[in-house]
Amino acid sequence: MDEARLRALTPTVIAVLGRRGADFAAAEDAVQDALVEAVRVWPRDPPQDPKGWLVTVAWRKFLDASRADTARRNREERVEAEPVPVPGDAVDDTLQLYFLCAHPSLTPASAVALTLRAVGGLTTRQIAQAYLVPEATMAQRISRAKRTVSGVRLNRPGDVATVLRVLYLIFNEGYSGDVDLAAEAIRLARQVAGMTGHEEAAGLLALMLLHHARRPARTGPGGRLVPLAEQDRALWDTRLITEGVAILQAALARDRLGEFQAQAAIAALHADAPAAEETDWVQIVEWYDELVRLTGNPVARLNRAVAVGEADGPRAGLAALAELDPALPRHTAAAAYLHERDGDLATAARLYADAAQAASNLPERAHLTRQAARLNARLRGPA
Repeated sequence: MDEARLRALTPTVIAVLGRRGADFAAAEDAVQDALVEAVRVWPRDPPQDPKGWLVTVAWRKFLDASRADTARRNREERVEAEPVPVPGDAVDDTLQLYFLCAHPSLTPASAVALTLRAVGGLTTRQIAQAYLVPEATMAQRISRAKRTVSGVRLNRPGDVATVLRVLYLIFNEGYSGDVDLAAEAIRLARQVAGMTGHEEAAGLLALMLLHHARRPARTGPGGRLVPLAEQDRALWDTRLITEGVAILQAALARDRLGEFQAQAAIAALHADAPAAEETDWVQIVEWYDELVRLTGNPVARLNRAVAVGEADGPRAGLAALAELDPALPRHTAAAAYLHERDGDLATAARLYADAAQAASNLPERAHLTRQAARLNARLRGPA
């Protein structure tokens, strides 16, 4: 059974039930029940029309649940007689479902969870495993999110930017448990880019593909973090890089620059360099200038300072870094790197050790600790 195909049908089937009269929460529950039934039945008896099968079973599940409530019985009989909607409406309905799951009334965490379940077709257990939380906790989060949006009526165009931000959050979670969230985010981003034709949706897809292409080289034995400059570029996926660059070029040609396009352009310049020392840092600084202009994001300013250090020398980078809030995440690590490049090994070693203590995850902490130990060994000289 093609599990990816099954998940891809989920938003369309929810939309069909919604048009027949089911509210969002009830439709989503019924479709999840139908998916469970499909997993049980399809391996031995695959349907000729998977979508039609899911619609039929989900609608039956919805009616079974609804009949327990006498007050809804008249509505069930009325909507049951409605004709099946034409297939041509499915794309618009799916896009509306994205907007609903990324509704501004939801917290980012709730929007992510609801998108993965209602649009991605993942089970509550899979989402909980991916985010390393108990299944009961994730079930509560999803239930609250469904209650929040159950009365929402999308009578005006939704916010594509909010949908893209949710997908970006999903992608950044990467891989955990038996669900590859990076791959799932790419699949959903492809869908949104195809439905909207939005240049920033294309920019986000390009950014995801370009980052995902480097994934095989990003970690070494035992999960050891490998910095970009030290990665084995032969391990990079050239097919994903080629696709990402082509998508980005088409988006940039529309001359409506956005932050995801700017980020993708930076990633493309890294991907284009045959070796780290051949990276076009001057162009990267120019793209960071665009990104800072578009967003004012302090993290973009921090990354720009490091790029300035590569393009114009470490002291220029340190001067740019000095203009930023030292409390920024990774500010200390960036300062350590630039001081090392400037030859001040003692300061760099101390800053690497400070950055390791403040690191938010174990692989990053281990990497920074190794950097500090390496420089301290050089300062001590031969044993």
